[in-house]
Amino acid sequence: MQIAEVMMLLGGLGLFLYGMKLMGDGLEMAAGSRLKKIVEKLTRNKYMGALVGMIVTMIIQSSSSTTVMVVGFVNAGLMTLAQATGVIMGANIGTTVTGLLIAIKLNDLAPIAIFIGVVMIMFIKKTSYKHVGQIIAGFGILFMGMTNMGDALAPLSESQFFKDLMSTFSNPLLGVLIGLVFTAIIQSSSASVGVLMALAAQGVVPIESAVFVIFGQNIGTCVTAVLSCIGTNRTAKRTATVHLLFNIIGATLFICISLLTPFVSWVKMAVPGNILMQISIVHITFNVVTTALLLPLSEYLVKLACLVIPGQDEMKEAKSLKFLDARILKAPPIAVAQVLKEVARMGDLARKNYLLSMDMLFNGGIERMEELEDNEEVLNFLNTNITEYLVKINSLELEDNDRQLVGSLFHVVSDFERIGDHGENIAEQAILLEKTKTTFSENALNELHEMQDRVIGVLDDSCRLFQSRKMDFDLAYKINSTEDSIDKMAKEYKENHVSRLNQSLCTAQGGAIYNDLLTNLERIADHSTNIAFALWQNNESVYTASTAQV
Repeated sequence: MQIAEVMMLLGGLGLFLYGMKLMGDGLEMAAGSRLKKIVEKLTRNKYMGALVGMIVTMIIQSSSSTTVMVVGFVNAGLMTLAQATGVIMGANIGTTVTGLLIAIKLNDLAPIAIFIGVVMIMFIKKTSYKHVGQIIAGFGILFMGMTNMGDALAPLSESQFFKDLMSTFSNPLLGVLIGLVFTAIIQSSSASVGVLMALAAQGVVPIESAVFVIFGQNIGTCVTAVLSCIGTNRTAKRTATVHLLFNIIGATLFICISLLTPFVSWVKMAVPGNILMQISIVHITFNVVTTALLLPLSEYLVKLACLVIPGQDEMKEAKSLKFLDARILKAPPIAVAQVLKEVARMGDLARKNYLLSMDMLFNGGIERMEELEDNEEVLNFLNTNITEYLVKINSLELEDNDRQLVGSLFHVVSDFERIGDHGENIAEQAILLEKTKTTFSENALNELHEMQDRVIGVLDDSCRLFQSRKMDFDLAYKINSTEDSIDKMAKEYKENHVSRLNQSLCTAQGGAIYNDLLTNLERIADHSTNIAFALWQNNESVYTASTAQV
């Protein structure tokens, strides 16, 4: 090969990889919330898991990315190893779509697809149409890359030396090794199969040799998942091990089938004279048959993975991220869905601390302060780490509504953390009351009980409005009305307190604590209202409409 041909080959490979990524990213963004729903449909049914794995991989065009995400889900405790096994097997089937598209030979449509896609990306403002344009452009670039690779490899069809070299691939072990190493380097079985097809299209690699390379490529695609499990828990490591075992068993099985039966001849008879379709059929058959055989036996595959990675994980500390993992960032729509779950967990913890502090106020219990402080530590941890995760998500390509949501979450996590702080302040005042043996009058206690009920009401309503992500004007009006009433109550109760002081019905120290309690309760209501309107904080018309209702 001349230098120019080598450069064309590398450029073609680059276009192929970029086109595949562009098409996959476009499909993923176009799927958007649908992709979230697909993943959320995961059940303990391994067959449903396999179907979901196949669909997700067809969307994002990479079984490696799907498997890496699955490792992240398992590490975050969102998925069991049994669930993950089905998803991984389905992902292997989904990755065969790229090879099938190549085999259909749509190269002639590449230039017009690129033109249409680029026009849509550059001149259409609507984001959803831009993503469709991204899919079309990626499709065209992928096939343009295939064409360039084919043209660069064409001279090799005349080289006897290269033909002799490629004939050595008919050695099963060598063919598997070549496929494994090349796929491990570029970390994409789809791209590796594409290069193999480009070689085969020029008559350089016969189908007899290609089949063993395909088996190696399926093992090589596991490298990405194996690398991604570094630093994860044992269950996540076992997930990557299941992926590796699945492909090793499948490769071993099909090597035996190819050597002991006329498997290659059957494939050639099915689509005579079309080596690209023959390679695609081998790739599809390998993954479908291996999945059909091993999915019913997945429990034994899990047990084997547990033998390879022995031991048990220690219980996770409370101060950890339960729903987030860096690997999930490979699928931005899913990452947004997961961060919402972590924020909701933070909200539950803030609510719990508020109620705990009020229970300490009314019923005593200095010994419960340790529990509250532990919860506060977790809230601070979540505030810091969720914010860092949001920064990472914000740097990704997101749908407009997801970007708006992520922007609002920065404020929401801060408000939840502040609610936790005010709960801690209330608990400290409760301890001070108990230590100084200070008591409140019956009227003061009744006022605090009424304030507590109003505050928990506005907090719960606010969380419900935010989580719905829809402007419910009746609920918004209720939240604003309740928050206004809390402000008025705080002012009225402080005046009542002055009156009680003048009548010597309470002590100065008790009065100071009472005022601090009212201030903290009022602030919790304020932060709750901020959460309710976080998504619409820049839309004054929405806020005005919610306050103008009668």
